[in-house]
Amino acid sequence: MKKVYLDNASTTPLRPEVIQEITKVLTEDYGNPSSTHSLGRNAKSILELSRKSIAKQLNATAQEIIFTSCGTEANNWILRSAVKDLKVTRIITSKIEHHAVLHTAMELQKEYAIQIDFVNVKSNGELDLTHLVELLSEEKKTLVSLMHVNNETGAILDLGRVSRICQEHNVLFHSDTVQSVGKTKIDLQTIPIDFIVASAHKFHGPKGVGFAFVRKNSGLQPLFFGGEQEKGQRPGTEAVHQIAGMAKALELSYQNLEAESQYIASLKDYAIERLKANFPEFKINGENTFHNLLNVILPIEENKTAMLLFHLDMKGIAVSRGSACQSGSIRPSHVLAEMLSEEDLKKPSIRISFSHYNTKEDVDLLIEGLKSI
Repeated sequence: MKKVYLDNASTTPLRPEVIQEITKVLTEDYGNPSSTHSLGRNAKSILELSRKSIAKQLNATAQEIIFTSCGTEANNWILRSAVKDLKVTRIITSKIEHHAVLHTAMELQKEYAIQIDFVNVKSNGELDLTHLVELLSEEKKTLVSLMHVNNETGAILDLGRVSRICQEHNVLFHSDTVQSVGKTKIDLQTIPIDFIVASAHKFHGPKGVGFAFVRKNSGLQPLFFGGEQEKGQRPGTEAVHQIAGMAKALELSYQNLEAESQYIASLKDYAIERLKANFPEFKINGENTFHNLLNVILPIEENKTAMLLFHLDMKGIAVSRGSACQSGSIRPSHVLAEMLSEEDLKKPSIRISFSHYNTKEDVDLLIEGLKSI
């Protein structure tokens, strides 16, 4: 049975070149980058070359890239330090953020009694930026935290526009860019954003490693303590093999960006065509969504919702009901709950997410699998 993997928004397969890079570093460059002997210096060199490579892809400086274990850690660090150390008294976010931001904000509200305001969500999944401007008319020490590409619907935020709104109101801007780094160009010289985060396994790199971009002189302080690694911002011996793999994955993603994104967009169009032909009453959740994400309501009986993914899985087809971080849950998605009517929320929705490794045959097998339910 052919395995069909259409859950690339939750994680992606590693590129062969990334596996080679990780294996080489694990085998040959096993020194601790904090050691002063030649093996340590060599590991340190790999670490810093990886940092420069990542910074170059985003048009940032190397000193603005801090390595973390994942996007969740980076989000927690930035939000917590903004409140604790930068004395932010209000976070403006949205109810469709990843839980790494939402749950952190709620915890900070409990601990520090900060104000939390939510930007209105339109029915197409986009944020109401007029409402954001209204919220910013109240002058308070504020951090705006809004994601670039929504991980469930693929709704896109105009980073440049929101950055400029935040700059005009003299507030900090953080964006969870986990779904967009490596999949679209982000130029940090032209976008005046303060903080972004990334996770390697979303762009064909290894799990367990990510990074934060922290605009220089931001004043952030570490989340935990122990060593002087990462300019004193993130203690603990760096996972050199993971970091080298992440740098290689990002470099290859941007080298192949145009061809791969066009190909992926054509697969998404093909999937929409096939869904229209076989399920004329299906609906797409969101408008003008990111090229690799397709979230759809299926005209399938509600009592089959719980077993839908199981049936597809039995046929070797991997898709998701929403965010992978909570896909074991049968509760409706908190993102779709903000966008859909009560009636549509009860119907089965699935998230199909593509990579350049997918084919039209994968889409055909998905359609056959859905027809057999």
